[in-house]
Amino acid sequence: MSLSKFEEDILNFLMEHADKSYSMDELASILSLMGIKKYKKLVKAMAFLERVGEVELVKGYKFRSVRQPAKTVVGTFRANSKGFGFITYDDGEADLFVPPGNSADAMHGDTVEAKVLRQVNPQTGKGSEAVVLRVVERSATQMVGEFFAYDQAMRQSTGYLGYIRPQGDYSDQVTIYVLPEGIHPVEHSICIVKIKDYPTVENPNKLIGYVAKEVGHKDAPGVDILAVLYQFNIPHEFPDNVIKEAEAVPMTIQADELAGRRDLRDWLIITIDGADAKDLDDAISLEKNADGTYQLGVHIADVSYYVTEGSALDREAFERGTSVYLTDRVVPMLPQRLSNGICSLHANEDRLTLTCEMTIDAYGAVIDYAIYPSIINSSYRMTYDNVNKMLAGDDVLNREYNEIVDMVEEMAELHHILEAKRHRRGALDFDAPEAKIIVDESGHPLEIQLRERQVAERLIESFMLCANETVAQEFTKRQLPFLYRIHEQPKEEKMLRFAEFVTSFGMVLRGNVANIEPKQLQQALKAIKGQPYEPVVSTMMLRSMQQAKYSESPMGHYGLAAADYTHFTSPIRRYPDLIVHRLIRRYLTDELTDAQKEQLTERLVEIAEHSSKRERRAVEAERETDAIKKTEYMLDKVGQEFEGRITSITSFGMFVGLPNTIEGLIPIKALMDDYYEFNAQHLVLVGRNRGTIYRIGQQVTVEVEQVSVSDRTINFKLIDAVPMTDMRPIVLDSKKKNKKGHKQQEKATHFVKDKQKKAKGKAKASRTAFKKGKRK
Repeated sequence: MSLSKFEEDILNFLMEHADKSYSMDELASILSLMGIKKYKKLVKAMAFLERVGEVELVKGYKFRSVRQPAKTVVGTFRANSKGFGFITYDDGEADLFVPPGNSADAMHGDTVEAKVLRQVNPQTGKGSEAVVLRVVERSATQMVGEFFAYDQAMRQSTGYLGYIRPQGDYSDQVTIYVLPEGIHPVEHSICIVKIKDYPTVENPNKLIGYVAKEVGHKDAPGVDILAVLYQFNIPHEFPDNVIKEAEAVPMTIQADELAGRRDLRDWLIITIDGADAKDLDDAISLEKNADGTYQLGVHIADVSYYVTEGSALDREAFERGTSVYLTDRVVPMLPQRLSNGICSLHANEDRLTLTCEMTIDAYGAVIDYAIYPSIINSSYRMTYDNVNKMLAGDDVLNREYNEIVDMVEEMAELHHILEAKRHRRGALDFDAPEAKIIVDESGHPLEIQLRERQVAERLIESFMLCANETVAQEFTKRQLPFLYRIHEQPKEEKMLRFAEFVTSFGMVLRGNVANIEPKQLQQALKAIKGQPYEPVVSTMMLRSMQQAKYSESPMGHYGLAAADYTHFTSPIRRYPDLIVHRLIRRYLTDELTDAQKEQLTERLVEIAEHSSKRERRAVEAERETDAIKKTEYMLDKVGQEFEGRITSITSFGMFVGLPNTIEGLIPIKALMDDYYEFNAQHLVLVGRNRGTIYRIGQQVTVEVEQVSVSDRTINFKLIDAVPMTDMRPIVLDSKKKNKKGHKQQEKATHFVKDKQKKAKGKAKASRTAFKKGKRK
């Protein structure tokens, strides 16, 4: 869209006075456009500006600008390999879209200053747009990529050894020219490059640097995973001082370490984990009381006893933030001497723990609880597979583990009670399929298996959720500085887009979707159960949610419909859980002054933000590794046909997911039977001449046409598509009331929403809040 200078002048005036609206006569007077000819020109211009969406007609037949006055923001730039990008600048605001050509010399991860060109319009779902003005701070001092060598003549004429194509979200045109002052690498080796000169506006894709480390040849076993670790700057080797501290930790527990702990070594306690798990940080005990209530003990490794505040182990754990799981290896948060040794709850070994012991009634309500330091000795190291087989009636296993058969059955019983409680209050269970990539000794993918969560996996999840809620409730009630896991209300524009999207499947979300409750979304998931488009709607709903994160303020957990929630159960692999343990142990013995509370809250703000970033880094690295292995797995399958479903539709094509979670693109230019147009409102492709419609969730047959491991991409060719005929109209009323039930569960959803609303506005004041005695 291009405007004339006359139209631009009118629009600029309205933007400068965006808080006001003007009639046609008022505009004519203010802009000195009196007289028939000038007035007609004004009317024509205003009609055009309204038609193209730059102005809107409001009450009293007055006009106002749709745009807000141009403002500048500072945020993080996220680049896309296709040339566009996004700027994240405020938790409460939608990301700004940066069109191709508007990113100046900014690179992925840079802190930038940008001018907002267009504000978000929730009604249409179109995002805000911005142009990058300048780079405030570079995020990358080094990059990782494949080296391509120049011949002698090119080296002499350019002064460079060659160039490197960086891994990550960079445009295909981004090139790093390699200076001879560093290591001289072998062609096609993966290298770490220290950046000396960054892009300029004149050369936005050119960098200059030198090779600081040669990771290895791109085809050597394990180099691809190492490259990902370097790409995301994830440390995978422990410094000498950290190793030294870990080696000084005794591998047995001494008698004097039991002071202040409850001795639970005579309790029947078991662990239930995956068969290949080595860091066992949670154990369970359960008894059914005479009155029908359940006595559930969740016993978590007391890592904070060994990793003390300010130690080298603590500083390294803080920096890592979390363990990272990359297909065939784990990059642990703590050295293995701790994570797989003294902190891991191995069977028949004394271990120090923190226990959350809960009395739970038949409705799933925790009617009494105690949190205390303990020592346990786990009786059995159980696997998910064996527990599932026991619950299915496997006679051999039930005889082998005769001592715990009744307890396992009661665990399943309690799990169903807790699951029903969460369902009553509106908790969401997306249950998306997870893939496990099986590789050989060289790291080559052999098979992709779907992980199926059965009762054993779910019951452990139920018990951990229950303990996390209980611990969070205790310290929210006591108004002490604490670290929470929060999940905020979905953003309005994303929910509006989701509501618009699901109309394609005959589903109507009524009521105010901007303040939609978890219960209503739960009803939506239930309504589409068993439909062919169920996985897609579920995925799109999940994408409409905000990211869960850590916070010093108890703002509740939307997805769980929980008023209070924290992470308490995995201190071996998550730093926030370690901090929660450290706080609990401190509060059991110390009485804090107001000054200490304020100081501690300030520290928790930093820990929450840092841990959330480290979690996102780990997730991105895990996705990158999965993409490498999945494309590698498909290399020898070019020409083969597969059944799949359309998972996403864009202006440049449609993505198809196979049952094993592998996803590939059918480019729009490859659809040769018609000219297809992208309908952004309904996320469909529509053939202009034949009227053929491709929509998300549609079953298709595809042929693997092209696979690129270096680009992490798979291209499919469409062979056949099954029309979607079962589009039953579904109406979901947001005003429908929940059924009556147990009081403690029924109020949770509304309590979460109220707390989120209050806490969001007060989060910035959290540092001084405890001084005033207010709860955040």
